[in-house]
Amino acid sequence: MRIQILGPLTAEINGVSIAPTAGKPRQILALLALYPGRVMPVPTLMEEIWGTEPPVSALTTLQTYILQLRRRLGTAMGPDSPRNAKEVLATRHGGYILQIPADAVDVHAYERLVTAGRAAFEAGDDVRAAETLRQALDLWQGPALVDVRVGPVLTIETLRLEESRLGTVERRIDAELRLGRHTELLAELRDLIARHPQHEGLHSQAMVALYRSGRQAAALDVYRRLRIRLIEELGVEPSPQVQRLHQAMLSVDPALDVVAGPRRGSTFDLYAS
Repeated sequence: MRIQILGPLTAEINGVSIAPTAGKPRQILALLALYPGRVMPVPTLMEEIWGTEPPVSALTTLQTYILQLRRRLGTAMGPDSPRNAKEVLATRHGGYILQIPADAVDVHAYERLVTAGRAAFEAGDDVRAAETLRQALDLWQGPALVDVRVGPVLTIETLRLEESRLGTVERRIDAELRLGRHTELLAELRDLIARHPQHEGLHSQAMVALYRSGRQAAALDVYRRLRIRLIEELGVEPSPQVQRLHQAMLSVDPALDVVAGPRRGSTFDLYAS
């Protein structure tokens, strides 16, 4: 079985789709797939589908949705499968469990690659970090569960995944900046700060990439526009780290140049102390 969550929801067995078209069964499949091998309690499934006010028939309706999912599983698995649908989507005391390997779901493959990439980054292996984090990000095919109606539980999960995605992008860019790839990053960073106008880490990276590309004035203008936006929209100044980065550019601090060999830390925390 292969299930995609990082984008439109897809689920296949032997090339046959098992993803239901109806909204509530899609929610159930998505929630079970986020936690393969773990029991998903009935109250959690009911909260996702109906919120805090489930109908009187909620339990019976949930059981019907599970039955529908098992039928799709059974059809895709075929009569010669060593397992049956009730073993794959099993009933446990108080809930249901999707018994498939974690890496069968793209989100878990993504998180495994992110962990490896961050470990390489902390170890100073920037080439491996950049490559591994890029592989993780390549698994995304759009916003998480973009075609699934999300209730309160999946809303939290999708927000968590989107925050993880942005953090992984930021860490990958840090690795590539440490490798001296600042010019190649300019277009991507221009797009990122336009889509995340208050994100200080991304603005710091854009400033460094521009500065190292010989565009000091443009780097300083990024800071100026960020500062105006933060003051006008939030009533705050940029963080001390970003202010120190700005001052370093004004004084042409040699620490801003690309340093040969591995160096720990990110662009944002370069001036953290």
